Amino acid sequence: MKAIIEVGARGAAVQAARQQLASAQRGGAVDYRLAFESARTLFSELTPARLDLLDTLRRTGASSVYALAKAAERNYSNVHTDVAGLERLGLIERDDADNVLVPFDAVEIRLALARAA
Repeated sequence: MKAIIEVGARGAAVQAARQQLASAQRGGAVDYRLAFESARTLFSELTPARLDLLDTLRRTGASSVYALAKAAERNYSNVHTDVAGLERLGLIERDDADNVLVPFDAVEIRLALARAA
């Protein structure tokens, strides 16, 4: 399963949710979809540091926030804040032992360019 993050027009989040629901009802594999209304919003939520954390966590596997901070060679407090943001977006989950993990094999960011006039 992968996470697909995209920038779309107004209502893109609703459209993404409908696509997920339709795929689930057909019994197909359901990719996680996350839509933002602007590139500015997307990159304010998914900063380079947060993307690096996703990569580090995917490589190291489920771990505590403290262990993740050590693996990423970052300050615990900053990593804790970023983990909370990524959890809120649905890109990180916690297991029964309260470790954080990335439940996706891949994360795709799709950004359509404006059409030429």
